[in-house]
Amino acid sequence: MTKSKKKNAPDGEGFSLISNSKLLALYAAMVQTRTVAQQSRTQLPRQRAPRSVESILGHEAAVAGAAIDLKAHDTLVPTVWPDSALKAINSNVSVAPTLPAAIRAALAEKNNQKITLLFSSAKPSAQPAWINALTVAAENSLPFLFVALDRFPGEESSFNPANIPVNRKGYNLPVIPVDGHDVVAVYRVATESMTYARKGYGPTVIDCRLSTTGDPLTNMETYLSLKGLKPARLQ
Repeated sequence: MTKSKKKNAPDGEGFSLISNSKLLALYAAMVQTRTVAQQSRTQLPRQRAPRSVESILGHEAAVAGAAIDLKAHDTLVPTVWPDSALKAINSNVSVAPTLPAAIRAALAEKNNQKITLLFSSAKPSAQPAWINALTVAAENSLPFLFVALDRFPGEESSFNPANIPVNRKGYNLPVIPVDGHDVVAVYRVATESMTYARKGYGPTVIDCRLSTTGDPLTNMETYLSLKGLKPARLQ
């Protein structure tokens, strides 16, 4: 009888479905995006700083976890974040000029495996476009990944589960709540959702709820240290 061979995890990886190199890459992406936000806010007076810049701070885990594994042919829709922050996470991904343009492109190639990643916006004027995108994606089983970013205390939520449309088959889009301060949790859910979408099952909504457990970068630094990894502290 031939003895079966079992592939072991690389030495030093520990028990984790995510490699150490990917964990460090997630942390680096969060640091880079925060740096972009801080530099943008420093260069402009606070009253003139774009709302998209302010929205980066505190949401680094949600956006890095969702965007880091997008492929070069996938598309990001920058409804919330400036292009420079998105490129800091994943320099190879395409950035759509507008949401309508991204929807048209997805409909024209609806049978492909190209992911379109869209983040919610708290602006009231952006809500109709967000709901329209959800509806079109649900009706056509488009490979969209919607990431709803929770608001900070005192701010109006950008996401209402009651607004999730029902498609022609009579069921709602999958909505997966996740801790928006936990980049590992977001990454795992995003990876599964992308696989789901690429297989033709349609879109998913990731509801990134902010926890009360502090800063996402500090959380990740603690997690990495417990695994024996020592990333440089954010200055």
